[in-house]
Amino acid sequence: MARRAGLWVLGVLIVALLLGRSLFTVAQGEAAVCTRLGQLEPLAYGPGLHWKSPLDRVHRFDERLTTRIYPGESFLTADQRTLSVDFLLRYRLADVPLFYRSTGGDEDVAAQRLADLTRDRLKEAVAHETLATMQGAVRGGLSAEGLQALRAAAQGMGVQLVDLQLQRIDLSDQAASAVYQRMEQSFNARAQQLDASGTLQADQMRADGERKRAELLADATRQAQHIRADADARAAALYARSYGRNPELAAFTQSLAAYKSSLGREGDVLVITPEGDFFKYLQSPSGRASDARAAGTH
Repeated sequence: MARRAGLWVLGVLIVALLLGRSLFTVAQGEAAVCTRLGQLEPLAYGPGLHWKSPLDRVHRFDERLTTRIYPGESFLTADQRTLSVDFLLRYRLADVPLFYRSTGGDEDVAAQRLADLTRDRLKEAVAHETLATMQGAVRGGLSAEGLQALRAAAQGMGVQLVDLQLQRIDLSDQAASAVYQRMEQSFNARAQQLDASGTLQADQMRADGERKRAELLADATRQAQHIRADADARAAALYARSYGRNPELAAFTQSLAAYKSSLGREGDVLVITPEGDFFKYLQSPSGRASDARAAGTH
């Protein structure tokens, strides 16, 4: 009796062990495949409770969207500029058995292969773009046909490529240094051009100011001469009227002017007869010779 009970217990344990090895669960957002003695079974399993052979081994994979960033990739543009680019890939599993057969079920291998395919496509696209157009190029200039070919290659691994984005585009250190040097040279040339233009404008303004000054002085001189000539004409007319009324006063005034301009200058020598008309007002206030002789007798 005890032996029979032991057999029952052993049988129950064996059945429980077989059931434990034949049942498995797949969580939400996962997919699974089974291998038997290293050979892949054709069926894929979604979320839930499933049966399998006790000899099968279960391989579970995440079916949710995966995002991976690949930083610091180097690309050469059409104008021979080396760029450092960070790109981003979003993908998910589409065919789990195909994914297992193509990658051995290693998600890192799949990510590396997908990155290599993307890198090759981007290098080809960037090689046709210049540095100036790269900033505005969608996906680094990768065409719709190129993106479709990349998705087809990913589909061959059982992966659905959802999105490809360029996150950062920078010049390499050497290229950045060359660009900064060209910018500095351009700014220096611009500064020299502005300085030369400012000097030219200053010279033009200075010349224009000198011209206007000369014009103002010439106009002022001309006006002064006109005023002076008009005044001299009026004075001459006034003198003429005065002298016409009193000829003796005119002769006296002219003689005084002659004395002032001729006498008393150092180094001058005058040879004049004292009895001449030149000294008549010095000899007599009236300028008459008879007055001078009368003054002499006294």
